[in-house]
Amino acid sequence: MRRAIRRGLGWLLVLAALLAVVWLGAFALTGRSGIARALAWMDSDVDDQHRFPARPIATAPPRFDFRPTDAAERERLAPVWRDLGIEARGRTVTRPFDDFMRQTDTLAFLVLRDDVLLYEGYYNGATRESSLTSFSVAKSFVSALVGIAIGEGRIGSIEDPITRYVPELLERDARYAGITLRHLLSMASGIRYVERSLPWSDDARTYYGTDLRAVAVSSPIEGPPGKTFHYNNFHPLLLGLVLERTTGMPVARYLEQQLWTRLGMEAAGSWSLDSEASGFEKLESGLNARAIDYAKFGRLYLEQGRWQGVQLVPAGWVEASTRRDATTDPAENYQYLWWVAIRVPGRHHFFAAGKHGQCIYVMPERRLVFVRMGRTDSFGRWPQIFEQIATRIDALPR
Repeated sequence: MRRAIRRGLGWLLVLAALLAVVWLGAFALTGRSGIARALAWMDSDVDDQHRFPARPIATAPPRFDFRPTDAAERERLAPVWRDLGIEARGRTVTRPFDDFMRQTDTLAFLVLRDDVLLYEGYYNGATRESSLTSFSVAKSFVSALVGIAIGEGRIGSIEDPITRYVPELLERDARYAGITLRHLLSMASGIRYVERSLPWSDDARTYYGTDLRAVAVSSPIEGPPGKTFHYNNFHPLLLGLVLERTTGMPVARYLEQQLWTRLGMEAAGSWSLDSEASGFEKLESGLNARAIDYAKFGRLYLEQGRWQGVQLVPAGWVEASTRRDATTDPAENYQYLWWVAIRVPGRHHFFAAGKHGQCIYVMPERRLVFVRMGRTDSFGRWPQIFEQIATRIDALPR
């Protein structure tokens, strides 16, 4: 019996040594191999912004600052932040506001009404100066840039076929000629996308790939465009190729030129790249910025793309990107890389959302913008919290 136990332990040690060798080998190849990255770094997390190379996004004066609340307004708002009613197993549990934020791995939580910062809180080691990664919130920034490029005449129309800008797709499949920019923006292209927790899955390829331009044009077509909604990370990569080719500059630089400097961002941001050699932005997820600057992007959309009297994003694009509509797209709760809340009767709410509960949530009729950034998201129902806070603000005596 003891011999069998020793033999078993020996095999376990051999297996552990082999796994260690594989992991160390993968770690050594993270600069050149997406599969190696998936093996070494495993599931994506908020620290990935420090693992990938990145392109800086400069800001420029004058800086825009939201107006703080005065002492009287802070006192009036104090009841809003004392506790939260959390629905759990059919009943509502009251939890202290700050405790809830800490326990849900929240890093930043901001509430903005027009130009007034009603609440600004940082948790779990984060501060106002922290650079927080966007995950798929980045897609909504890509949407804004596409709208700006159309407004400038760099891109013709969302009805243009993707092959007008990426003609090499025709070499892969002639059916790509039937896929328009609208299909990519509304996640209805018919391009195959396989979501599996494997190092060679499409999720891993579009996140960890070291040459995302090549990845963008690599997937086959599995169905007709415009018929089925399927969240697909090939789409922002293809739109990134369009932006890069029509603007003649990296996407991060176009963002810097068109929005970052014009919004008076508080700090420089960055956009994670696939690799130093390729230098292509991770357009599906890799924007990094301070929470206060994400709030400025939300405020821009609250104002229908207008900022300080200047139309930065065409108003028609903002409206089309965020409306509840299934007449031209298969999903009424998703338009041009923005989610639309459809469970709020009589209200028009829309939001940019990313993994781990990253969110910019806009309530136009209440003039409110919420920003929640987190390390993880064990809660998963942030619109309920936003609605609860908005209702409390509405109920306060004037």
